[in-house]
Parts: sequence; structure tokens; C-alpha cells
Amino acid sequence: MNKGKLLVFSAPSGSGKTTIVRHLLAQEDLNLEFSISCATREPRGQEVDGKDYYFISWEEFKKHIKAEEFVEWEEVYTNNYYGTLKSEVERI
Repeated sequence: MNKGKLLVFSAPSGSGKTTIVRHLLAQEDLNLEFSISCATREPRGQEVDGKDYYFISWEEFKKHIKAEEFVEWEEVYTNNYYGTLKSEVERI
């Protein structure tokens, strides 16, 4: 099994995480990949399901919690949950 390094970008909403991550992903010599998180909120602007986030229902999110399928998850805003599926980390 190839064990690589995991980089986590965590900061308040609107702080520029997406801008930094897009810049780093564009650096081909870094050989980075993007882990798609799950979110229970509706897509914003030009966000695409399966590319920016997996937009899922709260009921589906709860099933993933119960099955212990998240590496991490959190209620970031009232009734808006975000999490990273173990399968996303394994995919990369």
C-alpha cells in the first residue's frame, strides 16, 4: 500500500481555502489530488455535485455516521453538516 501525505486546509468560510487549494492542485509537479467532502447544504453558485462536494440529504449523512464511514464530520452551521468519507481518502 502506498502511504502518502494528507494535507488539510481548515479555515473560516470566505477565507480563501478554495483559491489556495486550486493553485496547489494546478502545480502538476506536486502530484496532488482533491478529496471531495459531503455537505448537507444546497450547492452555491457554480458548485457541482461530485466535483466540489457530494451534496446529500441529512438522512443520508446520518446513515454514513451510523456506519462509521466518515474520517471526520461536523455540524458547521445550524443543520449544515460537512464530512470527509473514508472512501474518498482511500480513493486517493
